Amino acid sequence: MKTILKVEGMACNHCAHAIKAELSEIEGVKEVVVSLEEKTVTVEHEGNVAESKLKESIESFGYEVVL
Repeated sequence: MKTILKVEGMACNHCAHAIKAELSEIEGVKEVVVSLEEKTVTVEHEGNVAESKLKESIESFGYEVVL
C-alpha cells in the first residue's frame, strides 16, 4: 500500500532525514521517500498502518500535513 502526504514546513535535508527516520520506525512501514521540492512524503507500507499514525508522527516534529 502507498500513502502520499502533502507536508508544509519542510525546508532542508535535515527535515527530510528526521521525517524519514521517524516514519521508518513504525512497524509495517517498508519505505519512505521525502521530496522537499514537491513537499510530499510517500510511504510504502502494509495495510495495517493507519494514515492517521503517519500524520501524527510527522506532526510531532512540528510540520503540518495538509489535504
